[in-house]
Amino acid sequence: MTLQQELSASPSAKLAVKDVSKTFPMRGGRVQALDHVTLNVSEGEFVCLVGPSGCGKSTLLNIIAGLETFDEGTVCSDGAPIRGPGRDRMVMFQEPALFPWLDAFSNVMFGLKLKPGLADSERREVAQYYLKLVGLERFEHANIHELSGGMKQRLALARAMAPNPRVLLMDEPFAALDAITREQLYGDLQRIWQERRKTILFVTHNVREAACLGDRVVLFSPHPGRIREEFRIPLPRPRDINSVDLAEHSIEIMRALKGHLGDTEVHE
Repeated sequence: MTLQQELSASPSAKLAVKDVSKTFPMRGGRVQALDHVTLNVSEGEFVCLVGPSGCGKSTLLNIIAGLETFDEGTVCSDGAPIRGPGRDRMVMFQEPALFPWLDAFSNVMFGLKLKPGLADSERREVAQYYLKLVGLERFEHANIHELSGGMKQRLALARAMAPNPRVLLMDEPFAALDAITREQLYGDLQRIWQERRKTILFVTHNVREAACLGDRVVLFSPHPGRIREEFRIPLPRPRDINSVDLAEHSIEIMRALKGHLGDTEVHE
């Protein structure tokens, strides 16, 4: 059985991507970003997509989010075709994209407007719960400019999770943060995932980050983007990004990535 057949074998995937291809127009022609990509993500699974710049992993995330169209294939969430953005899928980007004219609490409340059928008192209760979940309960009335970079990303995570989406899509959310803050957020995200068991698809360039966070690490080749290999990470959580056991998995993934890149420079 080929890797793509293995990836498409699950009949009960939360997310099901099958034979998806995508091209973008360029001067003088078109460039292929994705080439017949097939991927399944199970309920409650944490999957990390890793690959070099331009390999199409963020394009795939945007397609699943409903923010980007595709040329061929099918993309489904809970068995239903994805035809655009939906409340079942929330996205976190590298920049937190918070509203600077609203305080922390109001930013989370704004996200809850996407969830119908809740009274205002219920929305407030939910917002307070998620602020506490990300460790920001003491900063609910803080203005956005008063928060550190790490706190802003925690707030963005609370806002994304508050409407209770079925899937959380994360596109390099920690890339702009310093190493110490990233390490703290790795612990926070693992704790929150263990408590809420959300289905998460996480895009990163950082191999060690992927091994720290993911149940599976899916490796993309350079463009056109194809899935080359996948690695299961059986380590217990919470994981320490500096641990020897995790380093062994990171080395294995990096070795495979370098093998696909040849002499192209990669970043660990």
